[in-house]
Amino acid sequence: MLRFLCILVLTFGLSTAMQAQEATPVDRSATGGAQTLEDILKRQEGLKIDDTFRSGQTGNPDTAAATTEQLGTLGGASDPDLWRAYRYNTAAITTQARGPAAEVLIQDGGMRWLVFREGPLLTYGTGLLGGMVVLLTLFYLIRGRIRIDGEKTGRTILRFKAAERFAHWLLAGSFILLGITGIITLAGRKVLIPAFGHEAFATIAIASKWVHNNVSWAFMLALILVFVFWVVHNLPDRTDVNWILKGGGIFGGGHPPAKKFNAGQKLIFWSVIILGGSISASGLSLLFPFELPMFAPTFEKLNALGLPQLIGLGELNTSLAPHEEMQYAQLWHAIVSFVLMAIIIAHIYIGSVGMEGAYAAMGDGEVELQWAREHHSLWTAEVEQKRTEPGST
Repeated sequence: MLRFLCILVLTFGLSTAMQAQEATPVDRSATGGAQTLEDILKRQEGLKIDDTFRSGQTGNPDTAAATTEQLGTLGGASDPDLWRAYRYNTAAITTQARGPAAEVLIQDGGMRWLVFREGPLLTYGTGLLGGMVVLLTLFYLIRGRIRIDGEKTGRTILRFKAAERFAHWLLAGSFILLGITGIITLAGRKVLIPAFGHEAFATIAIASKWVHNNVSWAFMLALILVFVFWVVHNLPDRTDVNWILKGGGIFGGGHPPAKKFNAGQKLIFWSVIILGGSISASGLSLLFPFELPMFAPTFEKLNALGLPQLIGLGELNTSLAPHEEMQYAQLWHAIVSFVLMAIIIAHIYIGSVGMEGAYAAMGDGEVELQWAREHHSLWTAEVEQKRTEPGST
């Protein structure tokens, strides 16, 4: 017991001493404000140090140590001082180029962006898509195809008009093209260069970028059309709660009543509108980084609300170079796109092999009447009632 108390006291004493040492400001007067031998030794040992002093210190000739002293600088400005000034964008730089980013020679966050882009983003993004495919395959093997339960009538009912189907397929086709070309841009260097070589990849990459940049306009147009056509039918109502509680009748127990769009379809709709809108906004920021910066204004609003401080991030940096704007926008663009692609894979499954009769709704717009009665009974009843009213055709 006595030995345990001694160890506890020693541990507490060492911890307190280390905390006190960390809290004591480091005297850097001998180096003119630059790093000291103590800083170098700590870094070599892998210890965490506070290097915020480096961002604004480029050597002071008046306070620099003599050249005969340890870590003395020649005239107070050494090569590391110069590169540090480039890194933190404090050097007085003049260039012949005239542009918002011409004077930024070293952008400090570039490596963090590159490491995240080639590591976690690519790994977890492709893992999400692969995981969704595996889950849907297992679901199909366990549940099988969702069949029409009742006897087919041989009659059809108009579900979507030609303009609605055009908007849907424009959105679907453009999104698939954007997804393929986006993945090529993100993962091509790792996957396609080893498979096809640099020259072939260069051709594919240039074509992918051209398609991605130009097809994006079709996607944004279709997103607006789909919103205008269907927003009224996708507003939440009390029938959605019952549909969710019964799981849409997917695992048996009958089909819960639903209007033109059930709760599951409404979730898909709002996912496409919200996530697709966010993808479009970040895409525009990537196309026009100088005219449409996205993250500096967003960070300002978040700081004003106190949300970063609430979760311990402190105030977010609102002074971003165009390079940083594009890096943040590219990461956000890719992350949200991966999430939406996973959702759309599930949507494609249900609309094709997953449910009998579902594809016809977007194929020719006419669906089997029995299918409509089972999956959208409230909407079907409204349409049939209008057919029986005097003057209807």
